[in-house]
Amino acid sequence: MKTISIAAVALAGALSLAACSSSSDDTAAAPAASTSAAAGDSMAASAEPMAAGDIIDIASTTDGFATLTAAVTAGGLVETLKGAGPFTVFAPTDAAFAALPAGVLDALLLPENKDALAKILTYHVVAGKVMAADVTDGDVATVEGQNVTLSTADGVTVNGAKVVQADVVTSNGVIHAIDAVILPPDVDVAALLAK
Repeated sequence: MKTISIAAVALAGALSLAACSSSSDDTAAAPAASTSAAAGDSMAASAEPMAAGDIIDIASTTDGFATLTAAVTAGGLVETLKGAGPFTVFAPTDAAFAALPAGVLDALLLPENKDALAKILTYHVVAGKVMAADVTDGDVATVEGQNVTLSTADGVTVNGAKVVQADVVTSNGVIHAIDAVILPPDVDVAALLAK
């Protein structure tokens, strides 16, 4: 009985994702639909129950993502990451944020640096739902607009930051925890500290 309930929830979730994908404009509908189908297949193969919340819900209730959750709020990205997606988030852990040079995190969380913070955070997000097993080597465009480099040579890495916890499934994508904050090439950390 429990297996049937889980299967019903997963099917309902897949149908609602498909419905969300078909309501978007024509240019985005095809990639979103194919990504949702692939996500459904990978979830079925792992026999994992449908995630109970979106990226923000899961991050805010998972140990190790308190700083990320605060940064997403300060950057004004909560509604974006609660959106239909799907999104793949390479999420720096609390330890990754703590490893930034002294003063950088505090500077980023200031209201006057909201745009820079949003730029950094969206540099950690890729459109579509990509499970760790599906990552291929090469450059991929981020939601921010610039590319990050993915590698599978020594586990999954993004711009050299190592995935330390993979495949945290959410209702609108997947989170991969990483051990460093990656910065877009055009973000000047020294300038943030000088403000």
